[in-house]
Amino acid sequence: MSILLIIIHIIVCIALIMIVLLQTGKGADMGAAFGGGSSQTLFGSTGASTFLSKATTVAAIVFMVTSLGLAYLSSHRPGSESVVTQTPPPVESQAAPQATTPPATGGGETQPTKSAE
Repeated sequence: MSILLIIIHIIVCIALIMIVLLQTGKGADMGAAFGGGSSQTLFGSTGASTFLSKATTVAAIVFMVTSLGLAYLSSHRPGSESVVTQTPPPVESQAAPQATTPPATGGGETQPTKSAE
């Protein structure tokens, strides 16, 4: 199923690229340079919908549907798990307690420490 969807997706991608490249721009007519492009307002300012613009719409819809289908199939593949769920949790090791020396009990006088000058 996914192989067929991938093949359709690639064909639609190539067709969409070709259809878009074959279309002319809005101001490609010579009359549009002198203001004659919007004189035919029967179909609106952009003119009638051509075959290429309809084909672009259909190809874009099929492209979106196949993209969503491929995303769904890749996330719900049986037997596949996320890399995050496959890795074991890290083992935390406790640090060994450090031996502490008890304070000297004596005259209560402390030795002055040398400071770095």
